[in-house]
Amino acid sequence: MLLHDTSLIFGRYVRQTVRSRFQIFFGILMPLLYLFFFGPLLTDLPLGADTDSWQVLVPGLLLQLALFGASFTGFAIIIEQSTGVVERMRVTPVSRLALLLGRVLRDALLFMFQAVLLVGAALVMGLRAPLPGVLIGFAFVGLLTVSLASLSYALAMKVRTPQEFGPVINSLTMPAMLLSGLMLPMTLGPRWLDVLSHFTPFRHLVDAVRDAYTGSYATAHMLYGVLVAVGFALLALTAGTRVFRSAGA
Repeated sequence: MLLHDTSLIFGRYVRQTVRSRFQIFFGILMPLLYLFFFGPLLTDLPLGADTDSWQVLVPGLLLQLALFGASFTGFAIIIEQSTGVVERMRVTPVSRLALLLGRVLRDALLFMFQAVLLVGAALVMGLRAPLPGVLIGFAFVGLLTVSLASLSYALAMKVRTPQEFGPVINSLTMPAMLLSGLMLPMTLGPRWLDVLSHFTPFRHLVDAVRDAYTGSYATAHMLYGVLVAVGFALLALTAGTRVFRSAGA
């Protein structure tokens, strides 16, 4: 029944997304702007590693896409609460876990599709990366989306207005972006900032995807990245499910 219910919810939101081309294509606008206008500035800069500048920037942009996109998905729940959609779902026998999984799987599919478009544009700009590394990057995007979307929906169930939701998300995503080294490797900064960034889970994901884009798979960065990504996803799904069950969502 869980698989059946999840597929129903997933199908509902996929159809909703397909009807909104604005959501599909304009969600990728910010990473593309960074790619086109910020990427060329890094071409001749010494980034402290024997890698191409695109192999440094593109993995960061992929995870930036998931970070900002998935973190704000909770706005949809707030809108559904105000229009009575959530109230109508409460009286159905559909699994509460399925209500969460159907949503986050739709989000993962959407952002992975946008990630494919981003990598395609990066290849035109000059990116060269092995296919297994590119696929590993997509997997990290999917896992990070599941994690952050679950927490975003959980938070949205606890607040009542977008005015409460937005500032909380902004106060969390901006430090995460700055401390994870999405744009540039943290090793280029002062020692204290590099050490501090290791307490941000996204730092390990960024390092892992950058290794994958250079064809290095059996590394400590990759191991830590996989452990953090999987562990974060499990914790986020657990927390999100508890909120959905307690709220009767």
